[in-house]
Amino acid sequence: MDLFPAIDIRHGRVVRLSQGEATRQTVYGDDPVAVAEGFAALGAQWIHVVDLDRAFGDGDNTAVVRGIAARVGGQVRVQLGGGLRSVELARTALAPGVSRVVIGTAAALDPAVVPGVLALEGPERIAVGIDARDGLVAVRGWTERSALSAEALAQRVVTDGVRTLIYTDVARDGMLTGPDLHGARRLQALGAGVIASGGVSGVEDIVAARDAGLAGVIVGRALYAGRVELREALAAAAAMREH
Repeated sequence: MDLFPAIDIRHGRVVRLSQGEATRQTVYGDDPVAVAEGFAALGAQWIHVVDLDRAFGDGDNTAVVRGIAARVGGQVRVQLGGGLRSVELARTALAPGVSRVVIGTAAALDPAVVPGVLALEGPERIAVGIDARDGLVAVRGWTERSALSAEALAQRVVTDGVRTLIYTDVARDGMLTGPDLHGARRLQALGAGVIASGGVSGVEDIVAARDAGLAGVIVGRALYAGRVELREALAAAAAMREH
């Protein structure tokens, strides 16, 4: 199972939000590039980067993201999301050093975007982010809730050819209450690998995600708050499931 340490960027700083709310923000650093270098030095194979300003429609952190890609893109694979709401933006984001983009709001609101990116870039370079609140897909930086269910969106994009989904239960994000593994497994049963995100509190949640057969897990606040060390997290994700 892949493990993705997360770097959420807002106004150029490393932050974590509670339940996706911009007003409930904790700042963990002023140098996202240095944080990415630290993750790479500890053995990370992937880094999950989110441009929160672009997601909220409040500018972007393109220069910072390019700095991360330039510094660590040769060592780790960078997965980038946040406000990539058109084929053009997604393709631009797939700059050197960025391995995969995450399409969220656009996948829910514009059914043409995901097939467009797939046609031009292929399934290895795109994931669809499915962020759910009470079973319905949250969009525009989680500030709005659509009428589309998480399972309906997953089924549509899997039919389009998507092979990787990132599933977040918004209510758990940043709350250290454990990810929604049941919801993640339901989506994975539709035919794509699912990366669980939101709520990881420690190594036991990583083990549970691994034992649930998921494709990956994203870890954010638990790393920054010192509840889990990255080397320990990586080892837990990579270990064989116990029978």
